[in-house]
Amino acid sequence: MKKGIHPDDYRFVIFRDISNDTSFLTKSCAPSKETAKWEDGSEYPLIKVEISNTSHPFFTGKMKFVDTAGRIDKFNKRFEKFAKKHPQKQEEEEETAAPDAAE
Repeated sequence: MKKGIHPDDYRFVIFRDISNDTSFLTKSCAPSKETAKWEDGSEYPLIKVEISNTSHPFFTGKMKFVDTAGRIDKFNKRFEKFAKKHPQKQEEEEETAAPDAAE
């Protein structure tokens, strides 16, 4: 590697997927206040992630619903407001979708 291009705090870090409690050890310079023991008995900084290759549907082939930020609820609330303001648009969409569903 070239000298002087990497941060000084580039070190081994444990990343723990909190959705399925799997961990992996890799190098990173991400900051962390927590530490954890690894399989070799050494203690490393711990970074918790919500999704990783062990829980992401692309890598696992299984669909798993993860909505930690409540994005679907936010969308539904916004759509309700839109539907109340524009009821005719919603009816038109339902009419155009109905013939396709019958086929």
